[in-house]
Amino acid sequence: MAVLICSCSHNQSAPDISGEQSNNIRDYLVKVAKDITANSGTSIVSATEWEKIRPERHSEFIEMISLQDMPLDGERPPLNVKITGTVHRDGYRIEKLYYESLPGLYVPANLYIPDNISGPVPGIIYLCGHSPTQKVHYQAHPAKFAQLGFVCLIVETIQFGEVRGEHHGCYARGWFNWYSRGYTPAGVEVWNAIRGLDLLSARSEVDEQNLGATGISGGGAISWFLAAADLRVKASAPVCGASTMEAHITTRTVDGHCDCMMPINNGLIDFQDIGALIAPRPLLIGQSDRDGLNRVESVRRIYRDLKRIYELHNASANIEYIETPGGHSYHKNSREKIFSFFAGHLMDKDLSPEEAGDIDTSPDNILSEEELRVYTAGPPADDRTTVIQDSFVKLAGDPEISSENDLDTHRKTVTDFLRRKSFAAFPRDPPSFDSVKVFRTLDRATYGSDIYSFVTEEGWRLKIDIRWRNEASQEKPLMIVLRSPDENRQESEGFSGQAGKDWNIAYFEVRGAGEYGWDPNLRWHIRRASAWLGRTLASMQVYDLIRCIEFCRTLEGLNADSIGIAARNDMCVVALYAALLDGNCKSIILKDPPASQDEASRPDGRGPANEILNCLRITDVYRLPALLSPAEVTFAGDMPESYKWSDNILKKLGKKPLKTVKNL
Repeated sequence: MAVLICSCSHNQSAPDISGEQSNNIRDYLVKVAKDITANSGTSIVSATEWEKIRPERHSEFIEMISLQDMPLDGERPPLNVKITGTVHRDGYRIEKLYYESLPGLYVPANLYIPDNISGPVPGIIYLCGHSPTQKVHYQAHPAKFAQLGFVCLIVETIQFGEVRGEHHGCYARGWFNWYSRGYTPAGVEVWNAIRGLDLLSARSEVDEQNLGATGISGGGAISWFLAAADLRVKASAPVCGASTMEAHITTRTVDGHCDCMMPINNGLIDFQDIGALIAPRPLLIGQSDRDGLNRVESVRRIYRDLKRIYELHNASANIEYIETPGGHSYHKNSREKIFSFFAGHLMDKDLSPEEAGDIDTSPDNILSEEELRVYTAGPPADDRTTVIQDSFVKLAGDPEISSENDLDTHRKTVTDFLRRKSFAAFPRDPPSFDSVKVFRTLDRATYGSDIYSFVTEEGWRLKIDIRWRNEASQEKPLMIVLRSPDENRQESEGFSGQAGKDWNIAYFEVRGAGEYGWDPNLRWHIRRASAWLGRTLASMQVYDLIRCIEFCRTLEGLNADSIGIAARNDMCVVALYAALLDGNCKSIILKDPPASQDEASRPDGRGPANEILNCLRITDVYRLPALLSPAEVTFAGDMPESYKWSDNILKKLGKKPLKTVKNL
C-alpha cells in the first residue's frame, strides 16, 4: 500500500521523494554494465558442471549472434568456390577466389598456400578489421603464415569488401530496427567465417583437425565469436577485439564501436561468457595499452577471469595474454607472439617469438589492390551482400488464427518469447514501490488530485498524477495517460479530455519523457548502449508502465480490474506491449501509432525509438491489439492500414472489433 503523507503546515519540510534513486540514465546504464561484468562467468564453478550447461549456453550464444536460422547442423549449401586468378610469390602462391556462404551471398577471399607441401598442414582463417582495403591492408599476415608453413585464408567483411555491405546500420544509418529484428552484422561475419572453415577443411593441403582463427579490431571480435561458435577452431588469437561491458559503458567507448562488435545481448553476457565457450582450447588475447576503443584494464580483467575458468579445466597453460605499447593496432611483439602461439598449438613446434619473426611490409613484398582483386570481371550478378541484413534473420509472418484456441496459443507463444528474448533484463525480484504521496490538491479534478512517487526499478523513482473524477468509495476504473517525450504543455490533458466520465485519469511519465528525459544529443548513445546491455529505451519504458499499473492496483478508490492506457505516437508501442505482458488491462486508446517496428529511425538517434530486442522474430506492434482481447482497443483518429490484420482476426472470432473515434 502507498504511504500517506498527511497534509500539514506550510513550514514543515517537504517529503523526501528521491530515496536512493538517481533518475539519471547514464548512472543507470553504468550500474547495469557493472552488474553484467561482475556476474559474467561467475556461474562456472567446476569443469564438470560447466560441461553440463555448456550446450545450452552455446545455443543461447548462437541465437544472440543471429545464427539461429543458419544450417549449423546437417547439410549446408554448396560453397561453389570460384578461383579467379593465382599470384605466385617466393615460397607460396595466392589463389584469388570467392565462395557462396549462402545462396547469393558471396565472400571474396585470398588463399595463401605454401610451396612444396608434402602433406596436410594446419590452416588459419584471418579475419579482417575495419580497414577500407581489407585483404590488401592485412596481406602481410597471411603471407607470413604461409612462410611458416600454414595455409591461410583471408576473408573480407561485408562492410569494406570488394562489394560494400552494411555494418553501420544502427551506428550511422538510423536502422535501429536491426535490434527489433534480432540482427547483428557479426552474425553474417561469423557465418562467412564458418563457411571459410568449411573451405579450408575441404582443401587437400589442409589438416582439418588443426584450424586456427585470428584478426584485429572487428576481426578480433569475430575471432572471439567464431571460436565460441565453432569447435573446429582449435586455437584463436583475437587482438584489440574485446572489452568488458563495464568499460564500454563507463568510458563510452561503445560510441566508437561498430555494430558488429557485440551480440544481441538479451542473455546479458560479457566477453568472459564468450571466452568460457572457447575454454579449454588455446586462446591468446592480444591488447595494446593505449587503445582508444578498448580500455586495457578491462581486457586484463577478462584475461584474469578466463584464467580461472581455464584453471578449472586444468588447462591454464592454454590461455595467454600479451600487452603491447601503443594505440589500437598490432605491435611487433604481438605479431611475433601470435605466430609462435599457432606454431606451438597447431604444429607442435617449439618456436620462440623471435624465431617466428615478424611480418614483412617492405614495398617489394606488398601487392596492390588490383593484383589481389578477386572480382576481376565484377561481382556475380545475383550477389546480395548489400541487402543481406534484410533476410539473414527470419522474421515472423502474420500467423493463421482461425479459432479462440489459436489465439490463446499464439498469445502464450508470443508472451513467453518476449519475456525470454526481449524483456529478459526485467528485474526478477522488483524492488519495493516505497511509495510516497508527494502532493494533494482539491483542484484539477472533481474530487481532487494526488501525485505519488514510487520506485519502478533500482535507479528510477517516477511519479504518477491521479485526477479523481469519482468518489473513492465508488472504485471506478483508471485511465493511465502516457505523456510523450517533448510534448507540448497540456497536450496530454487535451488528449484525455474525451475519456468517459466514469474513468479517473492519471498522467504518467516513463523514463525518457518529461521530467525524466535527457539531452536529445544523448539519445543516440542511450539507444546503442542500452542494446549492448540487453534492453532498449522502449523496453525500459514498457517496464516502467507495467510497474505503474501494478502500483495503481494497490491504491484505494480504484477498480484494480479496470485499468486502461492511453498513448500517442511511439508511446503506443509502450502501451501495447505493457498491456500484453500485464494481461489484465481493460481498455487501450491509441493515437497515431507506428504502422510497424520494422522501420528506420534518424541517424542521430532522435525521432522514433520503438525498437525492442528480437520482437520482430515473433510479432509486430500491429498484431498486438488482437492478442489483447477481450480488452477494448480504440483509435483516436485514423487506424493505420496494418492494424486491419488485428481487426480482421477479432471480427473472424466474433470478438469486439477495433474502434475508431474521429473526435477523440
